[in-house]
Amino acid sequence: MSALEQIQQHLRTLRMPTAVEIVGDLLTTATRETWPFETFLSELLEQEIEGRSQRRVERLQKSSHLPAGKTLVAFDQKKLPLRLTRQLAQLCTGEFVTRAENLLIFGLPGVGKTHFAAAVGHQLVQAGHSVLFTPTFHLVDELLRAKRDLLLESELRHLDTYEVLILDDIGYVQQSRDEMEVLFTLLAERYERRSVIITSNLVFSQWEQIFKDPMTTAAAIVATLPIALGWGAGAEARRPLGIAVVGGLVFSQLLTLYVTPTFYVSMERVAGLLRRAKEAPAAGH
Repeated sequence: MSALEQIQQHLRTLRMPTAVEIVGDLLTTATRETWPFETFLSELLEQEIEGRSQRRVERLQKSSHLPAGKTLVAFDQKKLPLRLTRQLAQLCTGEFVTRAENLLIFGLPGVGKTHFAAAVGHQLVQAGHSVLFTPTFHLVDELLRAKRDLLLESELRHLDTYEVLILDDIGYVQQSRDEMEVLFTLLAERYERRSVIITSNLVFSQWEQIFKDPMTTAAAIVATLPIALGWGAGAEARRPLGIAVVGGLVFSQLLTLYVTPTFYVSMERVAGLLRRAKEAPAAGH
């Protein structure tokens, strides 16, 4: 075995596949250009790091199930208000993910909510974040099966491995109580720890159609704040029910949450409901 083959074997043992591929050519270049040893080693390690980053992004892209054609390049940003165009660029940096904040995208059918969410998801993957894109009704079906098979807690742990969940069309779940319960459990479990991106043609005042009772609706809204965007759906979508849509919203900053035109709920009661849901995510399993 030659010296080069021995080096390659050691690199395989160290699980450095990019270095295995390039070390021969790199040694030739280093010899021809009389590189110092430090320069050769630095270049070898830099290319291995770059290769690992590329392979990680490829794995993340494959596991994300993001629609391939709904990228930022393919998205027609001209249809967005200038304010949202600026926010899109900021969202694509992934800073809201590091803060475990959420993104809610409201709008009428056909205005591009899914493409907007997927475009952000693709950019997050390129930045190294783990993302899962799924129609909400499909994920709810999976959670219901897991609950039936006494595997809900295990399924929630699996979903927790993703930094970002993109729940597309939350308003199209069948809205049974069982569906509401597993969906709320998921949102409560991720509260303040992992990010969720939700698209919906239902603004906050209509979420009681999904979560059935005012208290659970209020808690679900709190669990998904603080970033909300909307276009093409009227003033209520642009600033849902007067709720502040700035980052870092916590319970202490609001005394009451406006859920419907006739209903107010104590934030302390909402906080208690969220805490109980997080402490027992698989209740009833």
